[in-house]
Amino acid sequence: MKTDIRGLFFKAYVFLDILSRSIVGARVFENETSEIAAQVFQELCATAVINPSGIILHSDNGSSMKGGTMLVLLYRLGVVPLFSRPNVSDDNA
Repeated sequence: MKTDIRGLFFKAYVFLDILSRSIVGARVFENETSEIAAQVFQELCATAVINPSGIILHSDNGSSMKGGTMLVLLYRLGVVPLFSRPNVSDDNA
């Protein structure tokens, strides 16, 4: 997300329900890391009272979603990670 300050951008973490296309949760940060993605996903599950076991989390091939912290969290919670094919923009949900 572009800002009025030259060179400053924000990263939006948005979680959508693919079937209804509704936003389940969203947060904005200055950085993009797997630690932040894991934190946002955990908070989303807690506040929305979502049982993550069996959820399929489809995402792009970004480093924050494929980072060790995020993948360990997903596997621990029983979430199935699913990634877009590299360089295929219409694969992304």
